[in-house]
Amino acid sequence: MTKKLARTFLTIGLMSLILASPLSAQQDTENADPMQLARGAKAWAENCARCHNLRSPSDLDDEEWHVSVIHMRIRANLPKATADDIMAFLHASNRDQK
Repeated sequence: MTKKLARTFLTIGLMSLILASPLSAQQDTENADPMQLARGAKAWAENCARCHNLRSPSDLDDEEWHVSVIHMRIRANLPKATADDIMAFLHASNRDQK
């Protein structure tokens, strides 16, 4: 399986998990936008997987993810909107794990 194909399957899987999760129906998760979470999952899989093995969102807490995403936004030259989408996805997924 090619790397691009594997990444595509990972992205589709992550997006389907997010869109099918009860999170999309929860209003107490800071009014999470399902489309932002889907964009964040895709951006996380496409951008972060270039250099890193993808971690579980539960590996770090929200503050640690915040620091990591800000750091990598600078290192990877990510647009703010993309970093915000990734951060929203990681925070929402992290809450989903608890």
